[in-house]
Amino acid sequence: MHSLRQRLARDEGFTMIELLVVMLIIGILLSIAIPSYLGIEKKAQETAAMSDVRAAVPDASAFYSDVGSYTGMTATTLRNTYDTGLVISSSGSPGIVSAIPSHIDSQQFCISAVDTGHWAYIAGPAGSVVNATTATSNPCSGF
Repeated sequence: MHSLRQRLARDEGFTMIELLVVMLIIGILLSIAIPSYLGIEKKAQETAAMSDVRAAVPDASAFYSDVGSYTGMTATTLRNTYDTGLVISSSGSPGIVSAIPSHIDSQQFCISAVDTGHWAYIAGPAGSVVNATTATSNPCSGF
């Protein structure tokens, strides 16, 4: 106890071992936290792309109600006519990339969105939103 009091009374810093132990603990915590953060960030981007597609589906339905087919439907038309809050992607930014009618059947459409390389799309009107994690380009381009 006496040596501990003497040590505390002196103006000394931490020993090298104490600093290394603290740095080791911080390193272990970071090695656990960083991969977890990256996984959460990826999931958030996938969810954002899917959410953008879901937001455009009611607008496509409104377009169909007004026109009687999906012919002439574009993402810009949906935003300007039905939903001014619809986010349109430009120059790689997150948002709706395309809202197009099928070139085979004017009663079908495809809406796609991207967020930092994570694609989502729906082939509708009866389809469900698909997370196209393996897509490197617009999944609706061949629709």
